[in-house]
Amino acid sequence: MTQGPATGISETRPRPGGAATAAVPAVPADPGATGRRALHLGLGVVLLALNLRPALVAVSPLVGTIRSDSGMSAAATSLLTALPLLCFGLLAPVAPRLGRRFGMERSLLGTMVLICLGTGLRLLDSVVALFAGTVVIGAGIAVANVLLPGLIKRDFPAKAGLMTGLYSMSLFGGAALAAGVTVPVQQAAGLSWQATLACWGALAVLALVLWLPQVRSRTEVAGAAARQAAHPVRGLWRSPLAWQVTGYMGLQSLSYYAAAAWLPTMLKDAGLGAGDAGWMLSFSSLLGIAGSFLAPVIVGRRLRAGTLAALGAVLCAAGFAGIWAAPVGGAYLWMTLLGLGQGAAISLALLFIVQRAPDTRHTAQLSSMAQCFGYVLAATGPAVLGAVHDASGTWTVPLAVLLVLLVPQVAAGFGAARPLHVAGR
Repeated sequence: MTQGPATGISETRPRPGGAATAAVPAVPADPGATGRRALHLGLGVVLLALNLRPALVAVSPLVGTIRSDSGMSAAATSLLTALPLLCFGLLAPVAPRLGRRFGMERSLLGTMVLICLGTGLRLLDSVVALFAGTVVIGAGIAVANVLLPGLIKRDFPAKAGLMTGLYSMSLFGGAALAAGVTVPVQQAAGLSWQATLACWGALAVLALVLWLPQVRSRTEVAGAAARQAAHPVRGLWRSPLAWQVTGYMGLQSLSYYAAAAWLPTMLKDAGLGAGDAGWMLSFSSLLGIAGSFLAPVIVGRRLRAGTLAALGAVLCAAGFAGIWAAPVGGAYLWMTLLGLGQGAAISLALLFIVQRAPDTRHTAQLSSMAQCFGYVLAATGPAVLGAVHDASGTWTVPLAVLLVLLVPQVAAGFGAARPLHVAGR
C-alpha cells in the first residue's frame, strides 16, 4: 500500500484473491444478496435504472409541440435539457448524506417518489410547473445515479460486472424507449404533450411498488457495514486515482451529451430528412444497449478494462470521422460504431466507480465525486459545441473537438483501470 505523507489518502492494491489490503476500519464482510432476495433486488435495480432517463429524454421529441403551445423561446426550451444535467452534478454530493441518514433502500424509494411527483407537476398547464417538475425529477435521478453503484457494490460483490452491465443497459434502454415511442404514443392516443410526459410516471409507480419490500431491516452484518458507512470519507478529492475515475466519467459524459444534442442537426444539414436524422439517434441508443451490457461483462475475461476503454474511444472516433466524411451514405454504420463505443464508455465509467472503491462507503463517495464533476462538465457540452459551430460556420470543427476530447478520455480510462482501490480517512 502506498500512501502520501500529507494526503490522508491511500491507494491499495487488491490481494490475489480479490480483497483489498486494510485501508479502512474492518467490519464483518457483507456477503451480498443471495437466492430469491438477489433476484428481487436485481429486478428492482433494473426497474429503478429504467426510470433514470425516460422522463427527461421524452421532452426532446415533443420540443416543437411544447414551444408552439407555450410560446417558449428556443433558449428557454434548451434549459429543459440542461437543468437535469446540472441537477445530476450539483446534487450528487447530497446523495451519500441521504444514504447515510435514511439508508440506501429508503433513499432510493424516495427518488421514485420524487420522479412521480415531478411527473405529476408537469401535468399542469403551466410553464412554471413544467420547469419545477423537471427540477424535481432531476433531483430524484441525481440521488439514484449516485446510490445505485453503492448498492451494487454492497449486495452483488461477486457479480459487480454483470449487475453494472444490467444497470447501464437499463439506462440506455429507458432512453431509447422514450426517444422512440413518445411521439407514437401521443399520436395514437391523441394526448396533449403534458399527458404524454405524464405517461412515463407509470413506470416510476411500478418501480416504487416493486421496491417497497426492500425497505426493511437488514442483517447484523449489514448493520455493522451501515454503521461504518455512517462516517463520510475524507481526503478522497486528493486521490489521483479518484480524479482519474472522475475524469473518465466526465469526458465520456461530455462526449455523449454533446453528440446527442447535435448529431440529428449535423445529419439533417448534410441532407438527411428530419425524421431519418432523429431515428439515427434512436438507432445509436439501441446499439448502446448492447455496448453497455457487454463491456463490464467481458472486462477481465477477454480484455483488460484499459484496453476496452481505448477500444470504445476508437469506435467513437471512427463514428465521428465517418460523419465528417460520408454523413448520409454511411449513417447506419457510423451510428452503430458510436452506439457501441458510447455504450461501452458509460458502462466502464460506472464499473470503475464500483471496482476502485473498497467498500460501500467509498463507493457512494466516489460515485458522488465522479458524477458531480462529470455531469456539470457534460451540461456545458451542447452549448460549447453549438458555439464552436456558430463561430466556424461548419460542423467540421465541432467534430474535430469531439475527436480531440477522446485522447484525454483514453488516458483517464487507462488510469482508472488500474487494479487499485482508493481509500480515505
